[in-house]
Amino acid sequence: MDSAVVLAMARAQGFNAYALSVQYGQRHTSELDAAARVAKELGAAAHKVVNVDLRSIGGSALTDDIDVPVDTDQQPGGDAIPVTYVPARNTIMLSVALGWAEVLGAADIFCGVNAVDYSGYPDCRPEFIAAFQALANLATKAGVEGAGIKVHAPLQFMSKADIVREGVALGVDFSSTVSCYNADAAGNACGHCDACRLRTAGFVDAGVADPTHYA
Repeated sequence: MDSAVVLAMARAQGFNAYALSVQYGQRHTSELDAAARVAKELGAAAHKVVNVDLRSIGGSALTDDIDVPVDTDQQPGGDAIPVTYVPARNTIMLSVALGWAEVLGAADIFCGVNAVDYSGYPDCRPEFIAAFQALANLATKAGVEGAGIKVHAPLQFMSKADIVREGVALGVDFSSTVSCYNADAAGNACGHCDACRLRTAGFVDAGVADPTHYA
């Protein structure tokens, strides 16, 4: 849902958006099917799926034979980094986006990371985004010889309720999105993992009917 809202925000600002998804060995691919739907609905110029096999290194409940926690006592976004954290995932995905941006001649990269209502991942923090932007401008031809690269994280300080409200205002069809860590092949959500709990609370707090398809 966060990526869908970011795409809608970029389009509303007049950007000709190229949408990128990464098939990294996650537990299910229904979120990739959803991404294709959302990209089309929101008028992306293209939608590309890049394969990066993070399952080969494992280390996460999303890429290894580790159970996804459900209905835990720990609040999502607490101090502890959960087992659903995928080592270096956002660094890798942003690096792929950076490469494609250079090929396209794009100076702006948008991502949907959030540091308010989120799962406590270290690569969602503002410090990470600032550091990656600095890296992008040191490590690329566009950064050294061109106008530079800017990394936009417009949801960084928004609550899940704020994200829901922004998406509704921009016409995002949240029923087309998939957030669940344990979604089935059709994209139906479990309703019990951290991602589902954060998403559900966002709709409740925003006073918006939850259009999520639950198993």
